This record gives sequence, C-alpha cells and structure tokens, in this order.
Amino acid sequence: MRNLWLFISKYNAFFLLVIFFTTSLIMLVNNNSYQRASVWNSSNQFVGSAYEKMNEFSSYLVLGKTNDSLVAENARLRNLLKSSFYSDSIKRVTVNDTLLKQQYTYTVAKVINNSIHQKNNYITINRGKKHGIEKGMGVTSATGVVGIVLNVSDNFSTIRSLLHTETKVSASVNGNIGSLVWGEGNFDARYATLKDIQGHLVVKKGSRVITSEFSLFPQGTNIGVVSKTGLKGTESALNIEVKLDTDFSALHYVYVINNVLSREQLSLEALNKAE
Repeated sequence: MRNLWLFISKYNAFFLLVIFFTTSLIMLVNNNSYQRASVWNSSNQFVGSAYEKMNEFSSYLVLGKTNDSLVAENARLRNLLKSSFYSDSIKRVTVNDTLLKQQYTYTVAKVINNSIHQKNNYITINRGKKHGIEKGMGVTSATGVVGIVLNVSDNFSTIRSLLHTETKVSASVNGNIGSLVWGEGNFDARYATLKDIQGHLVVKKGSRVITSEFSLFPQGTNIGVVSKTGLKGTESALNIEVKLDTDFSALHYVYVINNVLSREQLSLEALNKAE
C-alpha cells in the first residue's frame, strides 16, 4: 500500500491532468449538441466496425459447416431436377396417363484425395457402401462430369477420373453423338477429345458438349465446350478438342449418381449375352 501511495504522489500531476481532461471532455460533450452528436457517431462507427470484424471472424470459423450445408442443399435440388425423372406414360386412344418417376438420385461426397498429373488419375471420396455407393455409378461436380466409381469400401470409394485413358463417356454436340476420351496425345487436365463425330457435320468452336442418352449420366449433363475442331480422326469421322467444365485442380465436393433403373437394364442386357 505504501508503494502505491508513493507512486500516486510521484505522478500526481499526471493523474490530475487526466482527471481534469476527462471531466472537461464530458462537460463539453454533455453541454454541446454538435460535439455530442459527433462523439455518438464516432462511437457507433467504431462499435459497428468491431461487430463487423467479429462477424467476419465467426463466419470464417463456421465456413466448413456452411460449405457442407450448401453442397447438401445442391444435392437435394439435383434430386428434383427434371432430368432426374423419367416419364412412365401409356397412351391409349385419347387417354394419356403420365406419371413421372425418379430415375436418378444424388449423394454428395467430399474429395479427400485427387490426382491430375498422371496418365491415369483417380479420386478418393468419403462415401462408400454404407452410403449406398456402388461400383459403376457416375460422378459429377457442380459444373460437369467427373468420372465413374471404380472401387468401394464401407466408408470410402475410389473414382476413375475423367482424366484417365480408359474412361469413355458417350457425349453429344449439337445432337451428334461421339465418345469423349482423355489423353489422346495431350495429358492436359483442362481438355479432352470428342471422337467419332461424322466428318460432314459442321461443329463450331464454343458449341456445348453434353452427355448423350446412351451415357450412364443423366442426359444433358454438362461436359465442356468445343475449343478446337478439325482434328485428325478417321476417314469418315473427325475429332474435336473439348475444354472441360470441371476444374479438377480445385475439386472439393462431388455428386455420386445412382440410376435406380440400371440394375434392371443390365440384367436384361445380360440375357442377350447368355443366348
């Protein structure tokens, strides 16, 4: 206590200055409307800025949860897309009995491993058998085709990326169907090749390339746009360079597509091989 009194007595002039300055400032603000308004505005601006910074910081802390909720909502909306349904209709005379039934469902998954610089690239996701994932299912991103499920464990799955020399996707440009492949002499993760387009057809740069009705993906799923035409193909067909919509270098979430009619179709087609 003695040391405290010694400290106060030593610096009493400074403390008196602070007390007098604070008192005069309070009196000035209380007795002058202009100064009072200026102080309130300044304090409000300071407090508002502080709250804004705190909100930005708290938003950053929950950014992961926000992303998860957004991709989950995207998956729900994709399940409601018209392309996810098929028409089960029977037309008898003048009676048109139409009922839309869901053909495709989407499961959101997080990418936990991904390669893009190899000749054959693979992707690992955090969904597996427990989540209804099966080998052969198609995989897309929010922008376009990603690949095909290759192997599945209880909690994880590996995907044969579109950036794989053995991956082939039935694609269409302006209604003309061809086979989309990757690695035709160019292992660039941004581009693929659309093969077997009829040579007499005119395909312009910038035309959109989508999945065809013969693909395991829903018809009309985005793949990319034509970036170069007139590539060397066969005598009767031409090849087209396609700039992919999916940025494989920034792939964080994907959607695994379940075609609920695929088993029935495959079982029926297997009978043809048995005969």
